[in-house]
Amino acid sequence: MQETGNNAASRRPRLTIRVGRKSMSFAVADAAAEHGVCYEPYTVRSGISMAANLRAAFRESPLLSQGYERAMVLVDSPVLMVPLDEFREETMETFYRHAFMGREADVVAYNVLTALNAVAVFAVNKDLKLVADDHFGDVKIAALCSPVWNHLHQRSFTGNRRKLYGYFHDQRLDVASFGKNRFRFCNSYQADRYMDAAYFLLFAWKQLALDSHRDELHLVGDIPERDELLVELRKYVQNVYVINPSADFNRAPASQIKNFPYDLMTYYVKGR
Repeated sequence: MQETGNNAASRRPRLTIRVGRKSMSFAVADAAAEHGVCYEPYTVRSGISMAANLRAAFRESPLLSQGYERAMVLVDSPVLMVPLDEFREETMETFYRHAFMGREADVVAYNVLTALNAVAVFAVNKDLKLVADDHFGDVKIAALCSPVWNHLHQRSFTGNRRKLYGYFHDQRLDVASFGKNRFRFCNSYQADRYMDAAYFLLFAWKQLALDSHRDELHLVGDIPERDELLVELRKYVQNVYVINPSADFNRAPASQIKNFPYDLMTYYVKGR
């Protein structure tokens, strides 16, 4: 018997809205799509807020016009990482606003990274959240890199060498290292030039006292001036690798989508 009403809506896939600093895109699992996921980049208009862009997208986007009831909003904003056993929901906003000034127009949110014994506390624009809440009955929000951190943490168990990871996206670099089911290092940097990226990666490498002959540095994402960056890094670190997403995910259909961000790819292949 065909399902109708709320029961049918609850079984439809959850739409994903990816909100970068200057970009926006939408995706949803769809068995009828060529690669199992329907992906739609949205051209952001400069000069208006991301909330206004999202509001306009609901009038213009074919994907958003299909009446999905549930959404996951992945937000790229500064993250305060808190150990799980020290996290208190009633104090998270105070600590976040102390760490990141000038975000009074934002709502402070969080998502738990259970496998890493950590909580990612981050901000989402109040108007952007309102637009999402107005259009969906069930909205979840998470830090953009949450699926990437979880996946790279699992990936770090391969072999017995320590690893440092750099994920490039939205002209930013997220750097992470893991040990004993926890973050050993986690930070984010503005890095749209290869020399800046090299500096931040090597700084983290030195802080962690990694072995330049034995340990490994892995890069993934939209790497700026890739060849130049690799030459610079290999002056100091012997084992530098670029992760091929298709190989990383065993040629999963979602990994074949053109220009599909690695965080969305990870979300759909590995889950949040």
